[in-house]
Amino acid sequence: MERWTRDKLHQLVTDRLHGVKLIAVSNREPYVHTRQAGRIRCMPPASGLTTAIDPILRASGGVWVAHGSGNADREVVDAADRVRVPPEAPSYTLRRVWLPERIENEYYYGLANEGLWPLCHIAFHRPRFSLKHWTSYREANEIFAKAVLEEANGDPAFVFIQDYHLALLPRMLKQSNPNLAIAQFWHIPWPNRETFHVFPWKEELLDGMLGNDLLGFQVQGHCSNFLETIDRTIEALVDIEHGYVSKAGHLTAVRSFPISIDFEEHARMASSPRVAPATAQWWLELGHAPEMLGIGIDRIDYTKGIPDRLHALDRLLEEHPDYVGRLVFLQVGVPSRTAIEDYESLNLALIQQVEALNRKWGRGTWKPVVFVRRHIDQESLVALHLMADFCLVSSLHDGMNLIAKEFVASR
Repeated sequence: MERWTRDKLHQLVTDRLHGVKLIAVSNREPYVHTRQAGRIRCMPPASGLTTAIDPILRASGGVWVAHGSGNADREVVDAADRVRVPPEAPSYTLRRVWLPERIENEYYYGLANEGLWPLCHIAFHRPRFSLKHWTSYREANEIFAKAVLEEANGDPAFVFIQDYHLALLPRMLKQSNPNLAIAQFWHIPWPNRETFHVFPWKEELLDGMLGNDLLGFQVQGHCSNFLETIDRTIEALVDIEHGYVSKAGHLTAVRSFPISIDFEEHARMASSPRVAPATAQWWLELGHAPEMLGIGIDRIDYTKGIPDRLHALDRLLEEHPDYVGRLVFLQVGVPSRTAIEDYESLNLALIQQVEALNRKWGRGTWKPVVFVRRHIDQESLVALHLMADFCLVSSLHDGMNLIAKEFVASR
């Protein structure tokens, strides 16, 4: 199998786009500027989406349009809300859009993450729908559309839209500029048609997605679910066998593209001297070097199966008590969507679960679980990969979890 490198990716994008500008669009930005201890730091967020797309922009250049969420984001952009990234070797432009607090709360925390996220994940978590959230979702998509059209500036462009936050954007862009080539990748699962039919604004959302020329999902099963949803929901010609939808004379190709990572970059980082200080810091935080170290690295989200993972550890110690005092499991939990009550409740439940496990099994200075609740930088992430004997990924349902791929690449 041919191994992809950054040079090969750059050549592919150059050959296919023929000099046309590449514009990526997502809610989450690939780099966040925050002010800490009086100085501005720039860090990538904990996101499989940015892990997958950032290498494409690094290799090919172009523009990434995203919501500015860092408390110092406005301080580093120019008059057109642009900043070059990544900071250590700028290779593309990040164009930030600013969402009013009401729209951000109702569009992102509301419709996107209390509605679409649980609807699309089979984790037995009931979605919530609100008309005002849907209205703000539409408004947010309009704000993104305005920024993309400004970046295209009337010229030919290939617009690459990311994920479920921007389902209405393709149609908005196509109506404003039919000459734009538009593709969207839906990073999360697509449910079966019976499940999706509970979504109150399904016709408008599906019509928005059919503004794409190409629509990608992680696996063929998600493509099939989407095509069957279209076939039973709106007036369109659907070719399920070949993966096409025709609506009002416009053809949308629906394909599966299992997403991956920049393997070369992760392997390079593993041998970087910058990892050594991060490794030393982790050993200091652990207090000692256990005989066996396991790790879990996740956003704190009910789809990731972290409570189940900790239950499994408890069961392991019950059935194999010889691991007591020898095995330590370090769980990194990156706080996520804490403005949503269910996520904050999960945070508290995990803290209590870890405390209970450590009370039950702790012996002297040894405790089985170390729970780190914060974002970690790339060097710290790779250091953990190299230190660990094993990594647990236990998602209940996922689009394509990249943690396992990163763990293998680092080693």
